[in-house]
Amino acid sequence: MDFLRSAVSSAVSSAISKGPPFPYTFGDKVDVDNSIWSLFNGTRKEDGSNCSIFSFEVNDSTRSRLPLAKNAVRKLRTLRHPGVVRIIDTVETDSYVYIATERVVPLSWDVKRDALNIETIKWGLYSTAVTLKFINEEAASVHGNVRVSSIFTGESGEWKLAGFEVLSSMKDDDPVIYKFGGLLPDSGRYAAPEVVKGGWEALKNQPLNAADSWNFGTLIYEVFNAGVFTNSDQLMQAKKIPTNMGASYKRLIQQNAKTRLSIAHFLDQGKRSRGFFDTALIHVAEFVENMGVKSQIEREDFLKKLEDTGDQFPEDFFKMKILPELLKSVEFGGGGPKVFAVVLKIGEKLSDEEWESTITPCIVRLFAVPDRATRVFLLDNLPKMIDHLSNKIINDKIFPEMMTGFSDVAPIVREQSVKAVLTIVSKLSDRNINGDLLKYLAKTQNDEQPGIRTNTTICLGKIARNLGPNTRCKVLIAAFTRALRDPFVHARNAALMALSATADVFDESDCASRLVPAIGPSLVDKEKIVRTQASKTLETYLQRIKLLTTNYPDTVLQPPSNSSETTAAPRMATPNTDDSSWAGWAISSFTKKMNTASGEIERIPTPSANNSGDTRSAPSLRPNTLAQSRAASASTFNQRAVTSPLPKSSPEGDDDNEDNDPDAWGDLDEENFFDAPAEPTKSKILVPITTDTGRTTWDYDDTASDMSAMLSKSKPPLPKGLIKKSSTSTTTRSTSRAVVGSTPPSGRGNVTATRQPVKVTGTLRPAVVGKKIETKKVEDPWGNGDEDDWGDAWDK
Repeated sequence: MDFLRSAVSSAVSSAISKGPPFPYTFGDKVDVDNSIWSLFNGTRKEDGSNCSIFSFEVNDSTRSRLPLAKNAVRKLRTLRHPGVVRIIDTVETDSYVYIATERVVPLSWDVKRDALNIETIKWGLYSTAVTLKFINEEAASVHGNVRVSSIFTGESGEWKLAGFEVLSSMKDDDPVIYKFGGLLPDSGRYAAPEVVKGGWEALKNQPLNAADSWNFGTLIYEVFNAGVFTNSDQLMQAKKIPTNMGASYKRLIQQNAKTRLSIAHFLDQGKRSRGFFDTALIHVAEFVENMGVKSQIEREDFLKKLEDTGDQFPEDFFKMKILPELLKSVEFGGGGPKVFAVVLKIGEKLSDEEWESTITPCIVRLFAVPDRATRVFLLDNLPKMIDHLSNKIINDKIFPEMMTGFSDVAPIVREQSVKAVLTIVSKLSDRNINGDLLKYLAKTQNDEQPGIRTNTTICLGKIARNLGPNTRCKVLIAAFTRALRDPFVHARNAALMALSATADVFDESDCASRLVPAIGPSLVDKEKIVRTQASKTLETYLQRIKLLTTNYPDTVLQPPSNSSETTAAPRMATPNTDDSSWAGWAISSFTKKMNTASGEIERIPTPSANNSGDTRSAPSLRPNTLAQSRAASASTFNQRAVTSPLPKSSPEGDDDNEDNDPDAWGDLDEENFFDAPAEPTKSKILVPITTDTGRTTWDYDDTASDMSAMLSKSKPPLPKGLIKKSSTSTTTRSTSRAVVGSTPPSGRGNVTATRQPVKVTGTLRPAVVGKKIETKKVEDPWGNGDEDDWGDAWDK
């Protein structure tokens, strides 16, 4: 077989090289029965489009049939009809005749395999009958060669009539059929009874349609019974021919040509109500030709019939015939979503290449149409189309048009736009996802419609893993925590479910410090479904934190050194797991050994409240001693984290103790806990001062009084670094000094005093103030530093 194919191809190439140029390439040979032609699949050299090539090679054995080939070429050029094989180009030489036509397949292939259902056969016979009626009546011609081998199916699945070898006009002086009709292959078996008896010239005295009516009858017998007949007696047995067609069929094969039913009358009988041609398939095929000018009611009726008869049509008919007409109706004929639904149903049978060439351009144009009904339909059916659309088409053509739907005034358009994100996000580029898409989703999360806000939260939860790693946590935390405060119960519930579904994208720091506190208020939500979901979500995050901290070390503190220094670093007590000792001291000691605490605690004498005590017992303090005591007082502030002031004694017992009052915990304002005091205390205390002459005097000291007042406060001191820095270490004061031996001045006694400046030579240690770091505010579109900021758009 390969050898014969090579030989044929070589002969064809050799013949073409000797004749005029033929801009088509021969492909595989197609088997054809009872024909003078050899059929090849071909392609056009210019654009690679498909075609079929009918080839007639002139040699000694075929030269007698050359007039049949030339007649076929001439008639195909002049006779144009939708039911006739469409001719593209021809070439005639003394050695060959080539006819390039649309790509066709012999009908005999399907007939032999019995691959045609009854409704499809009726539709094909109807199409052939319409073509023969045109030839007989409008063209006043006789075909003379109606048989299965003369019919082909086009790319649309429609039956196409060919075999014009003896087609003759009865108006011609010398019709070809009279002279060359007997040269047709197997002409005796298909010839009408009058031709068998009197030859082809016997047709001169018969009705014009006599020969074609007989041959049309033999065609009906062949296609229904999947085979050829051997003699005319077999034709009288209808066998598988439909019952309602049987009577009309028998009139086609009448022995008397004058009583034989014409093809035109056969059509009329079949098209009657409940006739054999009154089928939904035939009505649909006729309607599709003029769909653009039909009314809306007629179009809807057509679509209903199309859905009912879809399985009866050949797939090629849907692709090549119905689909283009439907697409025209959608774009230009006002077909709308209903027609496009049928388009998608047909598209399920198309390959990716066919879809891209036929349906994709239409979809791109429809997304640019501002009609809301069309846009909603496209978005709703996007899952059916997404697999056939390339990433480039999605990013460059469809997504930019989709963005207009997020800002549309119609809520249904905005909602469908949000839902469609789940369908296309897998094909969107990172730039489109982390740029324009998130900006529009930020707007829809603030939408006035609670359903749109809820769907936006759900959408973000489902596309979380498609977001970029640099924006994922920031965006999701901001969006979900905002949704947790939404007044719409389902929006809050959706936020909790989204948090639960995306727990694995957050690290332990975000889970513990930002998300768990945000989930907390939902535990006491007024709606039970929110409380229930909040408990589940919180448990998920606690398990997440536990999992992430499994490999944490027990402590990051350095082990104590083995140095023999007398002063050791403070050590932390081992926590006691016993519940009864939960209030035990966190720090047990400042030193390792208790025997290092020796000696007596020295007290600094202070004058009594009424200044009436014996002042002579007060020891003299030198300036350097005063400076040391002040430094010790300042150091005390830095250690308030490990010591606490003693509670004031109350003569009335514990009932009046402020520390036992539970309302006193309200005085600890968390927001102002670490703020510096607004004003220093106004109280002053007396301190002993030794002058240059050796005399001891008493004077009011502001610094000491401030320290004393701060020591007496029950609130915790300021942390190190927040104590206000004093302006100078050496202070010169103008005080009132009284010299009365060793007795301190009294506010009530008669004391002669002169105000003179006193210079204090002691050195005060300045408080350490933390340096304020000036940071430059950097514009961050995602709102770093604010968990509720999701870019600038989320602040609106």
